[in-house]
Amino acid sequence: MNKPIRTLAVGCFALFAMLLINLNYVQVLRAGDLNDDSANKRVRDAECSRERGAILVGGDPVARSVPSNDNLKFVRKFTKPELYAPVTGYFSCIYGTSGIESSENAVLSGSDERLFVNRVIDMVGNKQPKGGSVLLTIDPRAQQAALDGLNRLPGDTRGAVVALDPTKGAILAMVSKPTYDPNFIATHDTSVAEANWKRLTTDDPMKKMTNRASQEIYPPGSTFKLVVAAAALSNGYSPDSTVKGGTTLDLPQSSATLTNEGGSDCGGSEITLTQALAVSCNVSFGDLGLKLGAQTLQDQAEKFGFNEDYFDQLSSAESRFPTEMDEPSTALSSIGQFDVAASPLQMAMVTAGIANGGAVMRPYVVQEVRSPGLDVLDEADPEVLHQAISGSVADELTQMMVEVVETGTADEVKMPGISVAGKTGTANSSEEKSPYAWMVSFAPADDPQVAVAVFIEQTDVPRPDISGGGLAGPIAKGVMQAVIGR
Repeated sequence: MNKPIRTLAVGCFALFAMLLINLNYVQVLRAGDLNDDSANKRVRDAECSRERGAILVGGDPVARSVPSNDNLKFVRKFTKPELYAPVTGYFSCIYGTSGIESSENAVLSGSDERLFVNRVIDMVGNKQPKGGSVLLTIDPRAQQAALDGLNRLPGDTRGAVVALDPTKGAILAMVSKPTYDPNFIATHDTSVAEANWKRLTTDDPMKKMTNRASQEIYPPGSTFKLVVAAAALSNGYSPDSTVKGGTTLDLPQSSATLTNEGGSDCGGSEITLTQALAVSCNVSFGDLGLKLGAQTLQDQAEKFGFNEDYFDQLSSAESRFPTEMDEPSTALSSIGQFDVAASPLQMAMVTAGIANGGAVMRPYVVQEVRSPGLDVLDEADPEVLHQAISGSVADELTQMMVEVVETGTADEVKMPGISVAGKTGTANSSEEKSPYAWMVSFAPADDPQVAVAVFIEQTDVPRPDISGGGLAGPIAKGVMQAVIGR
């Protein structure tokens, strides 16, 4: 064989080998990833042609597939869409999936490996494969109470509510406002779906499709004082320890001063740690932060879940506590300002951790995964994320939070005959924007069943009337009452 022919033969052999390698890589090694990719139109069209499994809340479907009377055979229908959309997400033959529709797509579409036997049976019987179902942890009464509370606020309110079972980490409510109707993009009418998608994305300054409960982070304001109080109690302080009060705190290495809301002196130049939390004294907690130090505060925040990605069932943003700070920044961080930022889910976890004897549970929203025949394929197994504080510190901090409700800034969450623990917060994001309002609470304080975080980003009330207790407090109370049946 002469050299040109030999070279051509070797080249053809190399190309053929590369083709075989690529074919095996795509069809074997990457098959699972490609099938799960929401941008894979062929897979989505196949999924639209089969009966997708239901997403259930309290045993009732909040998302299910119904006959579509077109060539795709089934269309996704969402029940009470604006109530559950932040959790279910959307399913679209054009735009893919989000929320639980995305994270549990393999089960819902019927492609999960655990449904292999079901697929074989369907194939032998010449039937289209069916998807399995997903049961959520959401309590429908708590979910409705959360949305009703946000809806009662005036104007175009933006905010979020999260409620947790403190002992398990199960999400009992997760509401975000404004919200949207996923049915608008589930339609098989391409032109209608595209117009609705544009309206909900590029043309929407309100970010209706963003789940503010988990996907966005905000300055937590005075609710972060719970983390600082936990650090103090874990490092030699007691609820009766004397801390700095007064009207101002001179910040080291700076000409700036830290002041209290309304110019208050918090009750004196020296007050107890319990009183400092009850009246939400900025001076006290700024000074505490300086004495404890930035590293102690960071360590405590991270034990509660800051600077960590711990939730993969829904899209979520990592809450942030700054890792490098000077002393003025440390003081500001101690009152939930500077670069501290948390999601409502994160602040609910802080509150739930205190309620649960210091153990912060990993949050989850999927209770059970079931086959089309209703066999349980998987069930939630509660898991401790971190032991943030000791049981004794949790007990002390709980009593301090009860004092906040009984004599301090959180009296709006009081319930007759039930001891409630809580903490209010407001946080400034900029001079142009209204302050954020927060409320975190749990009840009953002596036998916690529910921990709640309520966040109000914006609502139509005058700036002087914005407070965590006044705006977020009644919502938190309503959610807690829905869970504990009062």
